[in-house]
Amino acid sequence: MEQFLSNPQLLFFIPLILVAILVESFLYKKRYKKPYPWLESGISLGVGLGHQLTGVVNRLLIQGVMASFVWNYRIFTMPDVWWIYPALFFGLEFCYYWYHRASHEVFLLWATHSTHHSPNEMTLSAAYRLGWMPFLSFTWVFFLPLVFIGFSPIAVFTMLSINLMYQFWLHTKLIDKLGFLEGLMNTPSAHRVHHASNPQYLDKNYGGILMIFDRFFNTYAKEEEGVEIVYGLTHPNYSKNPVEVVFHVWRELIAKTSQKNGLREKLRLIFSPPQ
Repeated sequence: MEQFLSNPQLLFFIPLILVAILVESFLYKKRYKKPYPWLESGISLGVGLGHQLTGVVNRLLIQGVMASFVWNYRIFTMPDVWWIYPALFFGLEFCYYWYHRASHEVFLLWATHSTHHSPNEMTLSAAYRLGWMPFLSFTWVFFLPLVFIGFSPIAVFTMLSINLMYQFWLHTKLIDKLGFLEGLMNTPSAHRVHHASNPQYLDKNYGGILMIFDRFFNTYAKEEEGVEIVYGLTHPNYSKNPVEVVFHVWRELIAKTSQKNGLREKLRLIFSPPQ
């Protein structure tokens, strides 16, 4: 789950989120015989609130300025017919895959996305631990081609919001594998792999709702029996300060960039894999 959810959409889901987390906390304690990680959830809540506050500016710049600008120069206007909706669904899933993959493979994008991977336990609250500066990470660039070929900005970002809202229920350890859906759909099992810091699971399962592009581009990995998943970053961040959680990798990126000589070397680092 990432950026672009609007405030009205979030308000609609708040009661469902609260109920889901309460149910999860009860089942978590019952299954694992240990307290629910409320402190970790509280940190995620602080990060999530900051995401919503900064999201006003991000949505204005991304959806209001950039998408509208591209729409004015579109090469086609999609007709109002039934087939544009499945076309947009699969088109957005393709763009989401590459956005998500780039967010793991490019230092600049990882600076924002790493916030989402910082929880050291997998619970539903991890779904709203989101970065605050997607605009500066250029994550939105991956979705503008859909606007350029003729899908309206409203349709594109509505479909993206649906994609992201689907992913909320994936952030839990309590739902086991879902049979034939594994490898086709993004499931809690597939998403646990994505959030794992185990070496064999790193940089896998980038899809939003589907796993078909992961299968096609060879980035799919199934959750193996008997392998205990370690969650969080490969260099864990144990800070209880939401601001530190959000800006930890940004500070690292800025510090390493400042040590490079010349614009070319700085840009090479910024667009290199995370270090």
